[in-house]
Amino acid sequence: MGSHVYILGTADTKPDELLFLRAVLAERGVSGRIVDVSTGGTSPDCADIAARVVAGHHPGGAGAVFCGERGRAIAAMSEALRRFLPACDDLAGVVAIGGSGGAAVVAPAMQALPIGLPKILVSTVASGNVAPYVGDVDLSMVYSVVDLQGLNRISRSILTNAANAMAGMARHRPPPDADPRPAVGITMFGVTTRCVTEAVRVLGGGFESLVFHATGTGGRSMERLVEQGVIRGVLDITTTEFCDFVAGGIFACGAERLEAIARTGVPYVGSCGGLDMVNFGAMDSVPDRYRDRVLVRHNPFITLMRTTAEECREMGRLIGERLNRCDGPVRFYYPEGGFSELDLPGQNFHDPAADAAFRDALLATLRQTRQRRFVSLPCALNDPAFARAMATDFKTLFKETQPHAQN
Repeated sequence: MGSHVYILGTADTKPDELLFLRAVLAERGVSGRIVDVSTGGTSPDCADIAARVVAGHHPGGAGAVFCGERGRAIAAMSEALRRFLPACDDLAGVVAIGGSGGAAVVAPAMQALPIGLPKILVSTVASGNVAPYVGDVDLSMVYSVVDLQGLNRISRSILTNAANAMAGMARHRPPPDADPRPAVGITMFGVTTRCVTEAVRVLGGGFESLVFHATGTGGRSMERLVEQGVIRGVLDITTTEFCDFVAGGIFACGAERLEAIARTGVPYVGSCGGLDMVNFGAMDSVPDRYRDRVLVRHNPFITLMRTTAEECREMGRLIGERLNRCDGPVRFYYPEGGFSELDLPGQNFHDPAADAAFRDALLATLRQTRQRRFVSLPCALNDPAFARAMATDFKTLFKETQPHAQN
């Protein structure tokens, strides 16, 4: 455990708020260090770590930050902080304050910190779309209600709550996880839950199953933990994030999806879960160009759209290209009976021709080897037999990658 909570903010414009946070932390027995991330070049006396110290971590030096142009300076200070903060070895947690500019400076650096390290950002932007600020980590955002311009009855209450929350997290960190079982990353949607549940059962007590909601962020979080060595294999049952990537839905993966698998070579068993659907918000948020498509109201906030054969072909090509970069053991399972609960005979999204378009494009793209193989089974994705086949194959592949496997 680190010895200081770092308090991030622009000390030239928000010294009172930063000092207030440090004082509340001190009352709770937690040492706070104020880190100035202002871009004016001169830090006030309240800063424990001056802006020039942070700015010096920019590849172009402090001059790249203190350039006199607000937009460039904010981006440069953000990059400098992203390099400075993770290198600090005395972190017990990080609490930050800021408006839109301040949040833009600190959020990327907080996203670069390890999952599990306490992170709180108090901001005026916390009542809107917080996805760009939270990213794929456990960053907590608190809406400041009033603008962070001096202390008053509202801001003192909000900042006290944030400091108390940080003090509690910093003083009561969970003990290091001593679970000896290898962790497996598994992707899931509501419409693939039955498959995931059976797969977890088959994996049994020999693995710790970490299930990720395939909402774009879920896939990114899983791959971050693969990169960090926390997750040692992936059962990618639900690759639906590719649908939104191709068609512009709200749960899209990024262009980097599956790159962590390629770089690390961890055992990978994937499938087509949810490749029959693109996600949008409420029905009135569906783009006009898609209004004549097959749409299903999943709940008041989510509308699903069936993927076309053309979109499925594009996904088959994309997934095939990315799997070709993987040198570790790879299996991709194709469920001939449908990709989700909605892709069954009589259901709204049942479209065998579109499903087959994905299969044909994947097979045309995938370079099969002894390590990298395509497996087609006469089952629907949620059939227990399909889940058992995937999980059993994963267990075999994982065992074969272990140093003692040949003994």
